[in-house]
Amino acid sequence: MTVPAKGDELVPHQVKDQLTGIDYCVNSNPSWLEAVILGFQHFLVMIGTTVIIATIIVPQMGGGNVEKAQVIQTMLFVSGVNTLLQTWLGTRLPVVMRGSFTYIIPALFVALASRFNVYVNPRQRFKNTMRAVQGAVMLSSILPILIGFLGLWRIVVRFISPLSAVPLVTLVGLGLYEHGFPLLAQCIEIGLPELIILVLLSQYTPHFYKLNRPIFDRFAVLIAVGLVWAFAALLTVAGAYKNRPPQTQFSCRVDRSGLISGASWIRFPYPWQWGTPSLHVGEAILMLAAAFVSVVESTGAFIAAARFGSATHTPPSVLSRGVGWLGIAILFDGLWGTGSGSTVSVENVGLLALTRVGSRRVIQISAVFMLFFSILGKFGAVLASIPLPIVGALYCVLFALMSSAGLGLLQFCNLNSFRTKFILGFSFFMGLSVPQYFNGYVLTSGHGPVNTHSLWFNKLMTVVFTSPATVAGIVALFLDLTLARKHSLTRKDSGRHWWAKYRTFERDPRSEEFYGLPFGLTKYFPSV
Repeated sequence: MTVPAKGDELVPHQVKDQLTGIDYCVNSNPSWLEAVILGFQHFLVMIGTTVIIATIIVPQMGGGNVEKAQVIQTMLFVSGVNTLLQTWLGTRLPVVMRGSFTYIIPALFVALASRFNVYVNPRQRFKNTMRAVQGAVMLSSILPILIGFLGLWRIVVRFISPLSAVPLVTLVGLGLYEHGFPLLAQCIEIGLPELIILVLLSQYTPHFYKLNRPIFDRFAVLIAVGLVWAFAALLTVAGAYKNRPPQTQFSCRVDRSGLISGASWIRFPYPWQWGTPSLHVGEAILMLAAAFVSVVESTGAFIAAARFGSATHTPPSVLSRGVGWLGIAILFDGLWGTGSGSTVSVENVGLLALTRVGSRRVIQISAVFMLFFSILGKFGAVLASIPLPIVGALYCVLFALMSSAGLGLLQFCNLNSFRTKFILGFSFFMGLSVPQYFNGYVLTSGHGPVNTHSLWFNKLMTVVFTSPATVAGIVALFLDLTLARKHSLTRKDSGRHWWAKYRTFERDPRSEEFYGLPFGLTKYFPSV
């Protein structure tokens, strides 16, 4: 850390197109051993969300521990494939692709449909429900595929300025606050030590112990999870939860997930493994809404990953290309039957900032771990049985770091402008307030505030307006494009002049370095 000269103390911080302080950028790589360990750490972070999604939707479909383990294996396999495709042919950014929380509402809508009540056999009910989810997810992939590969999303994101990107990127992480401390607090004696140890190792220890190589901060997640997981195992063996309520035992014990007994030793997930997908129009339209939310949130995560990978701002054509491959990822989710659709893993973007390693190779190695543990089910089930309060503690740190990427974009904006203040404050407030209203309405009345005779339309509105990033992004973009549009200072206040050189791929020579396709494919699939 450099100490400013006495005369420079009152000079504002310099604006940085590329984030400094990153040890390895997108194209640079740590040693193979370090890269493998970091890749495993990324895998460990993403598996928590995979388990949470499967734990929520599989029982509602009629599945038990065996089906839950199979769905988790399938999600890991597809996530591995999609991560490799996104890092090789998509945006080329260091992002992990995994299941999305957004698809939980549509999946539950399908699972609770009355037509599946005729199945007495739980396994049969699960298979038929999964087939319906598959059909809807596959159809929803059409939206990102078309707007991505046809370049329509490129046109949209060209209107995004640093000002309108701040609420979008920030609330991609901050909007997931309900998955942080509330999940941690389900077993406070495990979750809170995990949070404290993680913060101490990653933030405080490097300042007290000066080592030649960063160890505590770079591998803080692995060390903290290992310590607290062992502590939880000791409590379980000692009988600390023997007479506790079932929910406490499920959250705190290390032997209550049912995944190890339900998983097979070797299982290779394959397309249409649950049978031929079925299709219901209303359910497909509901999934389209989830796909739109996934596109918006993934765009914000792409922008953050570019910052934490010390790359230049992602050109609109590259973002559109990434959205197209997001559509392919959602299509694969439907083909294999994961019960969900894909999005960029927010927690793994936060891990880039925590480790200060934005290497693409590390993420690709994590994808290999996903494929490996998806096939060797018993080994993957051991890691998937980590108590969820530990995952909640990780979320508290990693979602916060993801949010900081959005706040970092404020350096490009004029914060002394009242126009800027209004757009920021109003979009942040609405991005938090509108989803809270929708969620609260559902809790008190059993349905959303939009309550027409069309159930799928009601759920569609709930899916869109319970996404803080989507609400805030739409509000911020609309205000930025319409408020004082013709004023001479508006362009500079919004920071558009900083991103002007990235509007087309060729205007900045660094775009080819970070985002050019491998194997000379840029020649045949040029970005514009």
